[in-house]
Amino acid sequence: MKKRILYIGNDLQVNSFTATYISFFSKMLRKEGYTVRTASTRNNKALRLAEMLTLIARYKSTTDLVLIDTYGAMNFYYAYLVGKACQMMNLPYIPILHGGNLPERLENSKKLSLSLFGNADVNVAPSNFLYSIFSSYGFKNMEIIPNAIKTENYPFKKRESFAPKLLWVRRFQNRYNPMMALKVLQHIQKEYPEASMCMVGPEKDGSMAVCRKLAKKYNLKVKFTGKLKKKHWARLSENYDFFINTTSIDNTPISVIEAMSLGLPVVSTNVGGMPVLIQNDHDGILVSDDNEEAMAKEVIRLIKDPEHTMEICKNARDKVEQFDWELVKEKWNRLLA
Repeated sequence: MKKRILYIGNDLQVNSFTATYISFFSKMLRKEGYTVRTASTRNNKALRLAEMLTLIARYKSTTDLVLIDTYGAMNFYYAYLVGKACQMMNLPYIPILHGGNLPERLENSKKLSLSLFGNADVNVAPSNFLYSIFSSYGFKNMEIIPNAIKTENYPFKKRESFAPKLLWVRRFQNRYNPMMALKVLQHIQKEYPEASMCMVGPEKDGSMAVCRKLAKKYNLKVKFTGKLKKKHWARLSENYDFFINTTSIDNTPISVIEAMSLGLPVVSTNVGGMPVLIQNDHDGILVSDDNEEAMAKEVIRLIKDPEHTMEICKNARDKVEQFDWELVKEKWNRLLA
């Protein structure tokens, strides 16, 4: 009999690209025959935490395992309290590690981290990036299982020429450095006046308003779509030729994996888990953090060398095949068994 799972995370934007992993993963687990309850869909943080803890108490006798989506910012405290509740009720739990800022949390919240991660049945890291860092802090209960996508939902588009048409997909938040994307476009427009960019994602901390002002001030050709469902931004990607990832903190972001699947050459900052996901100049391009001039130069280089860029796109698609759910699910089935 398959395990009965309670899956704790922030299921706030179901079917949106901003959705946390819970919306996709819970659906896939149910298709594998697991009984899965999820929490929480509440936007209010206090109500969200209350619902998470209430469900643990309510379903403790009919739950075999608790999965906890774990990030490094405010969500870390939710994960810690959920972990404590599981410990009190003798429920086994597995933190699924997502946040690129989790290394900072390990350093700054050592006691809480030891309680949460040290008492877990196992901690699941999506790549060797977090696996190695957690191991260096003495955690032995680690497993690597990649983030998964359904590659059939992100069909590869073969491009034989590349125009200066950029796509950026993330929340408008300082940690993702959306202003850098505009500066990249500004540099590219010096050589390609027709260069344009589409920025997909919701406002988080006022960054979108700043970006809109900057785009207007410098007469940059930028389209702001707000948040889009995954299927919509995947369809939108057909109109663009580059995916730029400007973040200053990252792990192995799903949006980048999806872009690689779609055939978009990825140019990213070299932060967090990005050098684990991307081999520079083989299946993507990496540049130093907050270096808009370097990123712009790489985009221009790729435009001028379409044969090499096509090879990068092919290699990227080959790589992301390993992230397809049909492969990743076998690792989860073995772990959950």
